[in-house]
Amino acid sequence: MLVNKSFGFVIKVVLARILFPEEFGIVGMALVFTSFVEVFNDLGFGAALIQKKDSKLSPAHFHTAFWTGIGWSLIMFLSMVFLISPLAAQFYNQQVLESIIPVLSLGILSSPVNLVQKAILLRNLDFKKVAFIENTSAIVSGILSLILAFAGMGVWSLVFNSLATFVIAIPLYLKATTWVPRMIWTQDAFKDIFGFGIYTTGTNLANNLINKADYLLIGKLMTASALGAYTLAFVLTDTFRSQLMSIMNKVMYPIYGKAQDDQPTMKRYYLNVVKYNSLIINPIMGILFVLSDPIIVDFFGLKWNETIIPLRIISLSVIFHMMVNSNTVLIRGMGKVKLEFMIQLFKALFLFLPAITFGVYYYGIIGAAYAILFNKIISVFIAQIYLKKLVDITYKDLFDSLKVSLTSLFLTILLGELMFNTFGVHYILTGIAMILTYSGGVWCFMGTELKAQYLELRFNKSITYK
Repeated sequence: MLVNKSFGFVIKVVLARILFPEEFGIVGMALVFTSFVEVFNDLGFGAALIQKKDSKLSPAHFHTAFWTGIGWSLIMFLSMVFLISPLAAQFYNQQVLESIIPVLSLGILSSPVNLVQKAILLRNLDFKKVAFIENTSAIVSGILSLILAFAGMGVWSLVFNSLATFVIAIPLYLKATTWVPRMIWTQDAFKDIFGFGIYTTGTNLANNLINKADYLLIGKLMTASALGAYTLAFVLTDTFRSQLMSIMNKVMYPIYGKAQDDQPTMKRYYLNVVKYNSLIINPIMGILFVLSDPIIVDFFGLKWNETIIPLRIISLSVIFHMMVNSNTVLIRGMGKVKLEFMIQLFKALFLFLPAITFGVYYYGIIGAAYAILFNKIISVFIAQIYLKKLVDITYKDLFDSLKVSLTSLFLTILLGELMFNTFGVHYILTGIAMILTYSGGVWCFMGTELKAQYLELRFNKSITYK
């Protein structure tokens, strides 16, 4: 999975060097509309098939989910072509969206075909096959988009990058399992998975409001170039964070489902997820916070200059996000999908939307970045309220898990600010020094634990450490 996410990230970075902010912005406009439709595409059936206990799942559930998904995706695709694409073109005053959105929407048709096969693999914890499929589709689609970009296809290189990833995965998923759809559809099975899936869909809709409202408002109130600059800041920070976290989330969701009645185990799993995700993500965000100016100018060029300040702010917001990363996955894994939906809906309607509207209207993409930061900070306190009730995770438990990462990060940022901004040391040397400082700090505080973790993975047995 790391290969898949890293390769996709590198492809976007390379495309940013070749293309212009306006082209990224136009695709960002299209994705605002396609993402909202994709929220409703599988109706949460995939999550329902993964979470349910074996005793409550029958073959009819899988076949019903497949055929319902096929019919529903056709309705969604036709809506995108004949309703959403002209609406989006008129909303943004960009006629090219009438061509781009129908092409991007072809991925909607592939989703139900992959849905059941992927759910089966994840239920069986067969992550190796999922990784192979997603790696292959990401690599092939990435190479295709680079060829199109160098051939001068501009915005279409980004469009086909998104589309090809879905299409290439279809035959690979079909080959990965022995499951074959049969003409079975039952009302009881539909009600069972729909009852769970409807709340999952609602949660995804609330998440999409949080993730895409800023794109919607920036694209409408500002320019495609401004949206492109903001998009790159997100690709380098929050998108990068979410891609790496998705690796752990895909593993932990079915595991939480299997351990949902064992509170101490759930608590231990969650705190370890927070700890190790933060150890990986925080130093990257620290480097982006300190060295955003030279990284953007040297790697992407002056055409991306507007990205610098939002990049600094959003990198700081990710550090706060890591304090409660994957909390909604734990809640969903426990089967409390209604609670997850209510939390995300509250944050979307009463926190994020007012903040992002105010920020974009008065301060543009910098205001949008500050709204993201505000939302992440408040989310920490909201998440802790429910984590304490569900699995007895206190603030002390949380900061015990994060103290090594946060202490090392503070020392790293302090060193970087002194070297680069005070003494004018070259940013590459500063970056290397920051990485060494962070790594050294982590090793000093938890080297014994890391060695124990390595031995446990290497020899497949539990090692005791103090």
